[in-house]
Amino acid sequence: MNVTFRQLRLLVALDEHRSITAAAQACHVTQPTVSMQLQALADAVGLPLYEQIGKRLFLTDAGHALVQTARTMHKEWDAFEQTVDAMKGLTRGRLRLAVVSSAKYFVPGVLGRFCEQHPEVDIALELLNRDAVVARLRENLDDLYIMSMPPSDMALQRHAFLANPLVVIAAVDHPLAGQTRLALTALSGERFIMREAGSGTRMACDAHFKAHGFEPQVRLALGSNEAIKELVAEGMGLAVMSRHALTHHPEPDRVVELDVLGFPVPSSWWTLYPQGKRLSPLAQAFLAQLSASPSP
Repeated sequence: MNVTFRQLRLLVALDEHRSITAAAQACHVTQPTVSMQLQALADAVGLPLYEQIGKRLFLTDAGHALVQTARTMHKEWDAFEQTVDAMKGLTRGRLRLAVVSSAKYFVPGVLGRFCEQHPEVDIALELLNRDAVVARLRENLDDLYIMSMPPSDMALQRHAFLANPLVVIAAVDHPLAGQTRLALTALSGERFIMREAGSGTRMACDAHFKAHGFEPQVRLALGSNEAIKELVAEGMGLAVMSRHALTHHPEPDRVVELDVLGFPVPSSWWTLYPQGKRLSPLAQAFLAQLSASPSP
C-alpha cells in the first residue's frame, strides 16, 4: 500500500475540520491538492474514506480506522524525533497540552518557566471546559492533561502537583465579610452563583455541600470565573471558586474570601495521561519540572 505522511495528515485535517476547504487552509495547500491526495489515498486503500451528504462530509468506517492509525503513527514519529534530538543533546519539538479553563491563572507561569529552559519547544495548548478536556483524554489527542477532578472511569497515571483550595467569596461590602468562623448554616439564606454542571469546581463543591447536608440556593450557573467574580462583586450572591482565581488583594476583584467552617475545600491540580501511554521526552521533561518546581 503506497501511502505518504502528507496524505495521512490531510485525512486527519479533514476529520478535524469536516471540510475540504478548511482542511486545505489548515495544511496550507490548495483545495484541488487535498482532493487529489485524498483520492490517491482512497485508491491505495481500496475503499472510500469519506462521503458527502448534502454540504456535510462524513468519514466512512475505513476513514475512521485510518485516521486513528494516522494519529498513532504521527505520535510515534514525533516521539522518535524527540528521542533522536535528546540523543543529540537537543530538546525541541512540540508539547501538546489540554487544560481546563480554571487552570489559566497559573498555567502561563508554568509554561513560561518550561519554555525558558527549552526555548526551541513549541507548545500546543487547548484551554477548554472539563468535559472537552476529558473527551480529548479519552481520544488520547494530547501529551498531557491538567484538571482538578480526573474522571474515575479511566485507567490513568496521575501526578498531583499543586494544591487547589476552594473558597467561598462575597462582595467586599457583604454583611458576612470580615466575620470569623461562620457556620455553613449562616449561608442558608444566601443565593449562590455556581460554576456550570460538570466543571471540576462544581463537582467538588456539590460533593462537599452534600456531605454536610447543605443545599445552596443556586441563582445561576456560569462557565466563567471572571463573570462569576463580577456578579459576586455586584452583590448578586456568593460563590465557591479556586483560590487561584483570586488576586492577592481584594480591591481589583472587589470580592473577599469568607471564613466559613469546612472551607477551604481541599483539592489538587493533577497532570494526567492514559495508563500505558509512552510519554515523549518533552512530556517527561515537563512532568519532571512540575515535580521539582515550587508551587506558583
